[in-house]
Amino acid sequence: MTCCEGWTSCNGFSLLILIILGVVINCIPLGISLVEGDSASQNPISCYEWWLPGIIGAGALAIPATTMSLASRKRACCNNKTGMFLSSLLSVITIIGAVYCMLVSLQALSQGPLICSSPANSTVSCEFSLKNLSDFHPESFSLQWFFQDSCVSPTGLKNSSNSDIINNWSVPNSNSEEDRHRIFHFSVFLSLLLVGILELLFGLSQILIGFLGCLCGGVSRRRSQIV
Repeated sequence: MTCCEGWTSCNGFSLLILIILGVVINCIPLGISLVEGDSASQNPISCYEWWLPGIIGAGALAIPATTMSLASRKRACCNNKTGMFLSSLLSVITIIGAVYCMLVSLQALSQGPLICSSPANSTVSCEFSLKNLSDFHPESFSLQWFFQDSCVSPTGLKNSSNSDIINNWSVPNSNSEEDRHRIFHFSVFLSLLLVGILELLFGLSQILIGFLGCLCGGVSRRRSQIV
């Protein structure tokens, strides 16, 4: 096995682990929503777990490249020029899914759980539109809802100055339902953000190593003799 094939195989196993993590992490708030509420639209952690960033973005869209990368250990599957080039093309889909997962997670972290913005605490108030993702601006990203004493205050988060945020800085604990929702929301979407970043890096590395495999021949002499 050449170094290109070895790295491709390593990428495959790494992506497989990230796919499982993304799906499991995304399913946790969905499961809690169904268990705690009378219906799927009651008591969600936020609107954005229903965008399925871990199931679709970090999960389904990464499966083709993962399958192709794992096939690098199989004879004449990925250990040739065509296979390495195809694995690079499929990695583009992985990158698209990873970016989707990251954008949804960043939006969720920026806005906080529904308990901070919707008294009804229901997905009825959610706007499921891609415009939400395209309107994201890095300079407006804020975790005020997490580091303040309470995310539901009479003055509202947007009216708080930076000095007030620093003076009232605190980490929520599990003493109240609001704090539990805040901690859980932060943990879930921060984890999905990290999964998306790692998948993006593995996807980019596979594109690079795939093209190197094409240039270098892609298949080892030992394997070419066997085939």
